Amino acid sequence: MYNGLPRRLRAFQHSSQLRLAISPRSSIRSQSNLAHAPKSPSHLSKAAPAKPKAKPKRKWVRRLAWTTAIVGGGYVFDTQFNNASLTRSFRTFKTGVVIGLDYKINFRANPPFARSLTEVHNRNAERIFNLLRENGGLYLKIGQAIAMQSAVLPPEFQKMFSRMFDDAPQNDWADVQRVVQEDFGKSVEEAFGVSFQGEEGKGVMERTARASASVAQVHWARLPDGREVAVKIQKREIKAQVGWDLWAFKVVARVYTWLFDIPMYSMVPYVSERLMLETDFENEANNAETMRELVANEPRLRGRVYVPKVYRELSSKRVMTAEWIEGTRLWDKKGITSPWKGPKSEGSPGCNGKPLPPPSRETLSSVASNDPHKEQLKPDRSYWRGEDGTGGLGLSLKDVMSTMIDLFSAQMFLWGVVHCDPHPGNIFLRRLPHGKSELVLIDHGLYIQMSPEFRHQYALFWKSLIAFDNKTISDIVRSWGVNSPDLFASATLMRPYTGGDKSTSEELRKGVKGKTEGERAYEMQMKMRAGIKQILSDETKWPKELIFIGRNLRIVQGNNQFLGSPVNRIKITGVWASRALAESRDLPLFERFSNWIKHLRFRAFLLGSDAVWWYAWVRQKLGFGGGMEAEIEAQMKLMAKDMGIELNHGVFEG
Repeated sequence: MYNGLPRRLRAFQHSSQLRLAISPRSSIRSQSNLAHAPKSPSHLSKAAPAKPKAKPKRKWVRRLAWTTAIVGGGYVFDTQFNNASLTRSFRTFKTGVVIGLDYKINFRANPPFARSLTEVHNRNAERIFNLLRENGGLYLKIGQAIAMQSAVLPPEFQKMFSRMFDDAPQNDWADVQRVVQEDFGKSVEEAFGVSFQGEEGKGVMERTARASASVAQVHWARLPDGREVAVKIQKREIKAQVGWDLWAFKVVARVYTWLFDIPMYSMVPYVSERLMLETDFENEANNAETMRELVANEPRLRGRVYVPKVYRELSSKRVMTAEWIEGTRLWDKKGITSPWKGPKSEGSPGCNGKPLPPPSRETLSSVASNDPHKEQLKPDRSYWRGEDGTGGLGLSLKDVMSTMIDLFSAQMFLWGVVHCDPHPGNIFLRRLPHGKSELVLIDHGLYIQMSPEFRHQYALFWKSLIAFDNKTISDIVRSWGVNSPDLFASATLMRPYTGGDKSTSEELRKGVKGKTEGERAYEMQMKMRAGIKQILSDETKWPKELIFIGRNLRIVQGNNQFLGSPVNRIKITGVWASRALAESRDLPLFERFSNWIKHLRFRAFLLGSDAVWWYAWVRQKLGFGGGMEAEIEAQMKLMAKDMGIELNHGVFEG
């Protein structure tokens, strides 16, 4: 059969037959292929019934469920174990985006989505206030720092920031115990030698804070050896939050600098560094000891200023223990000036060298039964107010303010170590046995260090302001990257500078007539931004120390005005600036001698400043004014209004 076929074909057919014998299905396929004919329908198997159409898988539901679970789990972890640091940062970014978009769209004379620019400012001020309050902690500290400089903000923001000085809520006692345990490796009882059961030979401590701020709270304690101390304890959550808070602050500041074209971001790292140092109580203890030593070595301040002792053995990174002070706050004007009704030969409790009287036996025996949140173990020592409680320290406001300005001027011009938070809550007044005042300075967390070169330059700048030496003023401020000497001089003096050419002020004053109220408000605020950009024309040259020095000057000016302008603040500050140039050991001997001669001439020149102050004083006594600071404030408001700034002194009285 195959004899007539070629050998290769016969071999192929032979192998095919073998495969067909082994695999019937293969045989059928092969035969079919060879035949090239479709199979008969009768040979086909029965068709399977059609399957119902499958529903589409809802992947988005599963993804949403997973996302919700992850976000929810992260939120629980963040709030329970991370002190809500991420949640607070997210809240910051969300608020920042909303405010940024609102201003980008509505910051114009006739906002498309608001009735007026005032409404835009109001709602954004409220957003910021709510953010700072909800986040708490270091956000309150940042808010207070902004509040002291809020004169350059719209009045709606000034009103909002005036609410930033209320006491912050205190942490539970359990949080205090955890901080002490973590820092000392001991319980509160072991670390301070106190007992909450009234044990004999032990000290006592109040579990209710005497004061509570954004970062820490202060508890009164009496140690076993009889020393009364103020125990400042950092709030437990601050340690975990501070890094995130400052990072969020930097990011938002960077975005706003870009959005609104105001050259201020280069200052943010410096401000953040100072705020971070405020959370390090070892740094605060170092500052306090440095200031205590400087005051003790300055004859013009020794006996007039007191810095409480720090007890290092009872202090750590988050706990600082210092001497307890019985004093009157600076804001208690009546308590400072009302007649003294205590013993004639004694001063305020604790300032005459005698130990403070201990708590009564009845108080100690009731310690165990007291509610930890309502303890009042410290003895009441207000006997010096008299039986009717109307007495005071009987001090002169002039002496009080002279001491304050002397102290902060010495810090700026003589030492270059500046306490940058001298608000009334950080200043106590005591009466010495001889009837004179003593200023007690507390809260030494926020300090700056001035280099000798910058300190000399700043002293010369202040002296030149008072002497109307416009060339020196211009040379100095332009080396700081400032293009508007007049504006900067006015901001430093806290009154309009009258010695310059006023070209900047005239330029800012132009073009506001004949416009609607909305157009005027918008144009004034654009002028304010222009003024800031002129002062910060080259932010890389701007001495960062000026941020906090300006804060110090503004608070001291506010304190003087609050007390009725009892002294000529500008003259006292100028005298210290001039004298420091003559006394500074950092300058060559010949230059110091030359500066002494200039200083004597400068003192004669200052007689004119005295005449202005006495004129304002007479008007005040006759009921025609509020004193020199009040008149300066009125002049500043008029000048500031020309630059689009509404000054609201109430912000600084807190």
